[in-house]
Amino acid sequence: MTPLNSILVLLAAVLAVFCEAAGGGLHQLLGAQIDLLPALMVYAGLNAGLGTVTTLAVVSGLLFDSLSANPLGVSVLPLFAAGFLIHFNHELLLRQQLFAQCVLGLIASAVVPALTLLLVLSTRRTPLVGWGSLWQWCVMAVGGMIATPILFKLFHWCDRLFSYGRESSTSFRPDREIRRGRF
Repeated sequence: MTPLNSILVLLAAVLAVFCEAAGGGLHQLLGAQIDLLPALMVYAGLNAGLGTVTTLAVVSGLLFDSLSANPLGVSVLPLFAAGFLIHFNHELLLRQQLFAQCVLGLIASAVVPALTLLLVLSTRRTPLVGWGSLWQWCVMAVGGMIATPILFKLFHWCDRLFSYGRESSTSFRPDREIRRGRF
C-alpha cells in the first residue's frame, strides 16, 4: 500500500465518522446507523501495514467516541483487534474474492460493536440495551457486509487513478543470443 493510499484510508475514516454523526435518511429508514469503520479496518488489515492499521484504529476510534455517547477510547481496542487479526492472517485470506470480502465485513461489523458493548459494560455504565439493539446489531453487520466490497472497489479505483501502472513487458527478448567468451 502506498502512503497516498494510507492517507486516503484515514480521510475515508474521518468522512465516515462525520457521516455517521450527521445522521441521515438511511438511519431514519432502517432505525439503525451503519458503521463503516469495521469495513475500513478490513480493507486496511488486508492491504496495509500494521502502522496504518494501528493509526486507523486510534484515529477513527477516538473520533467516533468523541462524537458518540461512548467513553473516550472505548472503540479503539475493538477496531484494532479486528484490524490486527485480519492483518495477522492476511496471507491466508483471499482479499480479491467478493465472498471473502463480504464474510470478513460481516464478521468485523458484528464483532466490533459487540466488543465495544462489553467494554462499555465493564466501565460500570448502563447503556440502553434491549430487543431493539439486536435489530440495530443485525443492520450494522449486514451494512458492513455490503459496504466492504464497495470500499475495496473504491480504493482500487483510487489506486489506479493516482498511481502509475506496472510495466508489463521487459527489455529482455528470449530469442536473443548472448555470446560468451572471446570475440
